[in-house]
Amino acid sequence: AVIKYVGLTTTGEFDFEQFQQLLCDRTKLVGVAHISNTLGCINPIEEIIPLAHQYGAKVIIDGCQSVPHMPIDVQAMDCDWLVASAHKMCGPTGIGFLYGKLELLEEMPPFLGGGEMIAEVFLDHSTYAELPHKFEAGTPAIAEAIALGAAVDYLMGLGMDKIAAYEQELTAYLFALLRQLPEVKIYGPQPQTRGKGRAALAAFTVEGLDSSDISTMLDQEGVAIRSGHHCTQPLHRLLGITGSARASLSFYNTQAEIDAFIVALQETIDFFRNMMD
Repeated sequence: AVIKYVGLTTTGEFDFEQFQQLLCDRTKLVGVAHISNTLGCINPIEEIIPLAHQYGAKVIIDGCQSVPHMPIDVQAMDCDWLVASAHKMCGPTGIGFLYGKLELLEEMPPFLGGGEMIAEVFLDHSTYAELPHKFEAGTPAIAEAIALGAAVDYLMGLGMDKIAAYEQELTAYLFALLRQLPEVKIYGPQPQTRGKGRAALAAFTVEGLDSSDISTMLDQEGVAIRSGHHCTQPLHRLLGITGSARASLSFYNTQAEIDAFIVALQETIDFFRNMMD
């Protein structure tokens, strides 16, 4: 198999034109993150999926960054598979889910052997249980599965439309304040009107400062952000940086907390600048 990668536009978004050029009749699988956990761009899966299907390719969507933050309709988007993790949905660690079209799941062989995933066992072969049991070998993560279900119910009770709309407001507010800090460079596309068009996160760097130093100083002020490469080392190499600081927002955050983050960030920048002078 040959793996080909789609690049970015000058604004840090999915290069759909290049994607069109890469597709051919030999393309078997297209894997795409719905939302970049670093750039915050929302990839155009409503265009990617039907185009891939025209070439006979299957499409798997990484929904880890989108499922907790916006309405998702797998039947409307017509993806073949979609995966997401529970801990980003206010759920427990160590569990996630795979959605797949029924006919594809029935064709797929089990990847793990164990109790409850077999129908009959013979000396020279075995038959497997019906879906979903053939993919759930051994003792399942019962407590985690129950907690994941509770998390789904909780998010649905809040309303995914309301969550998305509120996070867009937070995004607009965050970017408006970050733009006032000339030392800060933000990666990824700028939000559209009222924060639309990108996810509620901002990966950034400050010239001369290491991202881990920024996060450590903010932590001392009670502000939690992420620093490092965010599991996207090739992307950071493409951007010409070794790591970034990332402020991520969710429905439980407030504008007051964004204010506290901005104050702490400016104090951190001033602290290190004074040390360098």
